[in-house]
Amino acid sequence: MVLAAPARLGAVRLVAIDGPSGSGKSTLAAGLVAELAERGVRAVVVPTDHFATWADPVSWWPRLVDGVLTPLSRGAAGHYRRNDWSGGTPRPGAEVEVAVPEVLVVEGVSAGRRSVLPVLSCLVWVEVSPESARLARSVRRDGAHTRPDFLRWQAFERGWFAVDGTRAAADVLIESGE
Repeated sequence: MVLAAPARLGAVRLVAIDGPSGSGKSTLAAGLVAELAERGVRAVVVPTDHFATWADPVSWWPRLVDGVLTPLSRGAAGHYRRNDWSGGTPRPGAEVEVAVPEVLVVEGVSAGRRSVLPVLSCLVWVEVSPESARLARSVRRDGAHTRPDFLRWQAFERGWFAVDGTRAAADVLIESGE
């Protein structure tokens, strides 16, 4: 489906994998990139976790647009400084260069936001129910100390998705139970 869709970000097909925290977006993105690589297609993942923080869940978006999406749309490499989460609290990390791929996968909460729809080739919504299962997956992955942060994050993302309408705009829905 991805390769059948037209490139809308210059010559790049932009795929957004979005959905609530703990739904498996990162795993799906890695699998998609691996599958495309097996077909000889150059694909790159940019996680929204490289930009978002607990205090700034979505307003960082202009950094992605200016540093990555705009240059790629013009056929030039993109650049951004990723967050380093290794200490538990995000701080500025390494500079990342994004060479022009055939497919760019942006994965994470808000990856498929309304403002990017005109340049998306495909929007995938991934969701696991119930919310408590997603919370348990997230805490298991990132540590018990993150539970209060994820509780606040889940409250935020419920409101974000309701206002942005991301799920309704998706080309592909992937839903599963625990």
